Amino acid sequence: MTKDWLYVALTCLFELIWVFGFNTASTWWHWAIILVIIAVDFHFLSKACENLPTGTVYAIFAGIGTIGTTLMDVFIFEGEFSLAKGIFMVILLAGVIGLKLADNHTNDENDLKGVH
Repeated sequence: MTKDWLYVALTCLFELIWVFGFNTASTWWHWAIILVIIAVDFHFLSKACENLPTGTVYAIFAGIGTIGTTLMDVFIFEGEFSLAKGIFMVILLAGVIGLKLADNHTNDENDLKGVH
């Protein structure tokens, strides 16, 4: 995994941490920590976008955040899981993977043509 993909993984992780914080914060200093985590998260997001396609990075960021938040709600905050939620998470995951594969296909074609 390249450093850029490590930034994508970190931005996804930090997104889930601050979303968790939104559900558990109860004092001003909890919120202060969340603001710092959000700033770190967006730093990693911007670093990931320096060398990777922004659309792909954001799709992964949003997709992992959405799926992770839904699973966090079910497993940590005792939310309900339904077949519909599961189906839509699979569709979302397929879309994110499809965007990544389409981006690689476009980059491969440009490399063959000598376009950068």
